Amino acid sequence: MFFLPLKPNSSTQLPPTTLQVIFVLDSLCLCIFIFIFIASKLQDMSSLGRRGIHFFHRLNAANVPTDLLEKGQNRVIDASLTLIRERAKLKGELVRAVGGAVATTSLLGVPLGHNSSFLQGPAFAPPRIREAIWCGSTNSATEEGKELKDPRVLTDVGDVPVQEIRDCGVDDDRLMNVISDSVKLVMEEAPLRPLVLGGDHSISYPVVRAVSEKLGGPVDILHLDAHPDIYHSFEGNKYSHASSFARIMEGGYARRLLQKLGEGVKGVYISIDVDSLDPAFAPGVSHIEPGGLSFRDVLNILHNLQGNVVAADVVEFNPQRDTVDGMTAMVAAKLVRELTAKISK
Repeated sequence: MFFLPLKPNSSTQLPPTTLQVIFVLDSLCLCIFIFIFIASKLQDMSSLGRRGIHFFHRLNAANVPTDLLEKGQNRVIDASLTLIRERAKLKGELVRAVGGAVATTSLLGVPLGHNSSFLQGPAFAPPRIREAIWCGSTNSATEEGKELKDPRVLTDVGDVPVQEIRDCGVDDDRLMNVISDSVKLVMEEAPLRPLVLGGDHSISYPVVRAVSEKLGGPVDILHLDAHPDIYHSFEGNKYSHASSFARIMEGGYARRLLQKLGEGVKGVYISIDVDSLDPAFAPGVSHIEPGGLSFRDVLNILHNLQGNVVAADVVEFNPQRDTVDGMTAMVAAKLVRELTAKISK
């Protein structure tokens, strides 16, 4: 950018026209700088959300045989499920070897953001949440006294490789099946119970479906959210994050959505959308809704909930909109810690 000394002497005075030109150039440079900065922030998010679709379109343009493409997609899906299966098997064996656990929380990341109707940043959330969980500035124990460093309390099977699967042109119908199958693989390794890190809220549908099918019946759901997410479809997308609970109820995977606490119900699934919190506590979300719950409100709900918590998810944290010091990441991590205390026993 251009800077001029502004001393009022004849040696530095320039004609008005020259000053106007320099001012315009200076402003243009500033605009370009701002545009580049914003573009750099959005580049990864955009590529994560669209690269699979673009690759699929290129394959179609090249007239790649359909059977060849499907075989390749199947190999990638099989490899993805094998990774989750083997990690879950290893973690389950280790927990059983230690002994004494009735239920152990197992983190499963689903970095999916393309079904968000506004921003796709939630795809970046799982690693940020994990980083905050083990941040040296926080306590590794929960408020109920569970120690997260105890492998009988918390373990981790990694992430479903969502973007790598989509990069092969796999559509959402099959992707939802992969997510469901991944959750079932975790549940097969008793005493592991899945706590899923989103990702946008569309992931709740395949997760709840898997839990319901694995348990052999519908579950009760505690859903904390600034939005009901019951659109039949949103913007033509039946898997939109605004439609997840419509799909759940439509499939009969939930017996009811809980409206009061202390009922002593069996088989409770907890879904926490971070935007249910007031933005004063959690600004890093795609859809900010002022007037939400306080963080202590949410913890009181969790601590007072009665029933057997069989699985849970934390969704819609968007690192792209978080504060510089990662306040929302810390909030999401705290939610994960307290959910772990409810699941593990």
